[in-house]
Amino acid sequence: MQARTLKLALASVCAAAIVAAGVTAYGQISGANMVAATVKPADRADDFRLVDQNSRAHLLSYYKFAPAIVIVSHTVGSSDMNEAALSIRNLATSLNGSDAQLFLMNSTPGVTREAISADMKALNLDLPVLIDDTQLVGESLGVSRVAQAMVINPKTWKVVYSGPIGAKLNAAVVALQAGKAVTASHVDMTTAALAFPNRDKAAHAKISYEKEIAPILAKNCVACHSEGAIGPFAMDSYEKVKQWSGMIREAIRTDRMPPYNADPHVNAFAADMNLKPKDATTLIHWIEAAAPRGEGSDPLKINAKAAPEWELGQPDLIIELPEYAIPASGLVDYQNPEVKNPLTEGRWLRAATVKPSDRKAVHHLLSNGAGGYAVGAETTVYPKGTGTWVAPGQTFRFQMHYTPYGRATVEKTRVGLYFYPKDAPPEILRRSAVIANAGIEIPPNTARHEEVAYITFPEKATLFTVFPHAHYRGESAAVSIIKPGSTKEELIISLPKYDFNWQRGYDFATPVKLEPGTKLVTRYVYDNSKNNPANPDPTIKVTWGEQSHEEMQYTALGFRWDDETVANRKDDYQKRLEESRSIGIMDTNLDDKVAKSEVRGRMAQMLLANWDKVDTNKDGYLVTSEMTQINAVINGRIREAQAQQSIGQ
Repeated sequence: MQARTLKLALASVCAAAIVAAGVTAYGQISGANMVAATVKPADRADDFRLVDQNSRAHLLSYYKFAPAIVIVSHTVGSSDMNEAALSIRNLATSLNGSDAQLFLMNSTPGVTREAISADMKALNLDLPVLIDDTQLVGESLGVSRVAQAMVINPKTWKVVYSGPIGAKLNAAVVALQAGKAVTASHVDMTTAALAFPNRDKAAHAKISYEKEIAPILAKNCVACHSEGAIGPFAMDSYEKVKQWSGMIREAIRTDRMPPYNADPHVNAFAADMNLKPKDATTLIHWIEAAAPRGEGSDPLKINAKAAPEWELGQPDLIIELPEYAIPASGLVDYQNPEVKNPLTEGRWLRAATVKPSDRKAVHHLLSNGAGGYAVGAETTVYPKGTGTWVAPGQTFRFQMHYTPYGRATVEKTRVGLYFYPKDAPPEILRRSAVIANAGIEIPPNTARHEEVAYITFPEKATLFTVFPHAHYRGESAAVSIIKPGSTKEELIISLPKYDFNWQRGYDFATPVKLEPGTKLVTRYVYDNSKNNPANPDPTIKVTWGEQSHEEMQYTALGFRWDDETVANRKDDYQKRLEESRSIGIMDTNLDDKVAKSEVRGRMAQMLLANWDKVDTNKDGYLVTSEMTQINAVINGRIREAQAQQSIGQ
């Protein structure tokens, strides 16, 4: 067999063949082999996106350039998996050196990533396992047995083989690698059956639109999909939902909608928009049953109403930005309009909403105290009891990123500000900071390139929100903490599928406590390969830049100093926090010092030319205390950007 590379491993379809009889731990069914035998493998694979145990997202269609895709069903603690482990390792070895893809998939509802990781270690397998917690992928592929392998032809998305790992699987993969036609074949298996309790299609036709579907849509979708809201169509009747049902199915299976990218397995967030697995399953089964209307009323039509002009009600103050004419094509430099605050008295800000007149034309808005905007995030609400001061007559400075989209337009953005009552000001000063790595360098034709940066909190603080930001090549973003005296990174938020077109701040359901000396570490992964459909040019090295065809590693933070109040400011804390940034954007091994080998990007030439002057103790490393002069250069530009930013703040 030709040598081929294993690039990825998806997850193994673990959970189940049918509902009834005795379901064991790990999703196997006792006494259901006859039922499993009746399940036919799918003729073709529909697109899907699943996240693995390492919080990385995998979209099936991303691998369209691969010669073959192999998916093997997995379940935790199975003797059948133990027996198949050697065959899986041999298969991975045989694929090493090619673009063929090997995936494991686990479809056991409620299985934890920790359990999967432990099982993979016990099996001596170093492969990502995609977690099919809705069971939708396993159902659609016709998975029914433990260690069942399927071979998919990415040119046609046909399933050309289903059965155990062996000679017939190998032959199918070799043929696909050679560009030859493969006749579909299926080999029966005797391994344990897997439990898929919702596989009965007859039951899907009985799902109630009135009692089940409409409430799910009302809870998760209608806020954006109503007349005048951000969604491209309104879900205000059964007829509308039926019309768009095919798109709804695809959006749910590929996890494009709802547009909320925080991994639900990593921490909990306020206003979490992730669709619950049970709800996703119900919607897909209903759509695949031809979306029956059934009996009863139409709650969506009865309760239909246009989206309010202002999400939080009428603002206390509306700031109108100047009109700007945007051409149909080309690049538009960042615009920086200024608007004077008309108020003659200071007020404490509690929330802000940004309303572009043409959402397609505005990628983001940043400001120094008048809210922020990115595609998908119009409103910012501060945590209760926290606020920022808006001075009388101050100048609001805006940074506007306009994006031509094929039609010339004149855009005029309005910003609505909401204040605390004059007699009830907040007690807590809400602070902001930025982890911005201007030294990023992304090599050409590279599918996975990671960049790391951090800041170190000098005093006790409470983290409310994070707002990750990258451009077209951003694949994923994650933020971790490293506690004082430790080297272990503890993940606090993961965006496995960063989406340039849907950006927002993520508010922790329980704010994160930070002890003095805690590092806040950001890790972004970039995809500068041809597989990335949004990539403007995979053949070039990409560095930091403001335009979307360039890149950023930019994370906005909203927090408070624990012993700071509006009446007792701790500006020195903020200064020390910013001083740690210069080390954090270069210290790639996180050891609190910078070696010459770690210096790169925009600052490299300047810093290396002055190394002997900066390295005052001549130990060959730079630490925060030696970076005072360099900090002035580094932080000067970042402070300017930060002073203009309020995204997620």
